[in-house]
Amino acid sequence: MDEWLYERYPLILRQAEENDAIIFFLDESTTKSECHRGRTWGIKGLTPVVRATGSRYRLNIVSVVSSEGILRYRTFTGKMDRFMFVDSLKSLVRSVDKPVIIITDGHPAHRAKYTQEYVAQEPKILSLHLLPGYSPELNPDEQVWNQLKEKLGKAALKTKDEFISFVRSKLRTLQNMPEVVKGFFRLHDTSYACRQCYL
Repeated sequence: MDEWLYERYPLILRQAEENDAIIFFLDESTTKSECHRGRTWGIKGLTPVVRATGSRYRLNIVSVVSSEGILRYRTFTGKMDRFMFVDSLKSLVRSVDKPVIIITDGHPAHRAKYTQEYVAQEPKILSLHLLPGYSPELNPDEQVWNQLKEKLGKAALKTKDEFISFVRSKLRTLQNMPEVVKGFFRLHDTSYACRQCYL
């Protein structure tokens, strides 16, 4: 952990500054319709009941965030493999006009030879780095899932189409709230990645 915070990340930050690059933190997650979170008021002695449909839907998402307040995401079905991961990276580099540096976890798709070969030949990706193992708290992108699951936990969605539409709508809303995304980089465990804090 200390090596990442005090040696590796400062070098990544320097590379970004020298190349006017955007540092993106990337993560994948599966959203589930049966997730219920939150608190409410209730009559003393009576447990509140959360309305639910009993239906279970899932949607896979890959997203990236930057300390500049940028959020990009893709929804997909099926598993995250090296081909899906590289397709996601291609979509990302098309969406920005600067070089990028990717920081993510050690998922096999992120470490695959196919991925390494793509990164090596893509001029807009300066480098791809893996976070220390078992340290999701270091990834600001984890906050995207926290925000989304908080919203899902209070929604009773009857059909798969409603579920997918709801997830995409909440992600689009978050995408248009750069100050909220910047806030992901000001938490105790993620403030090391706040580039503006170094200026």
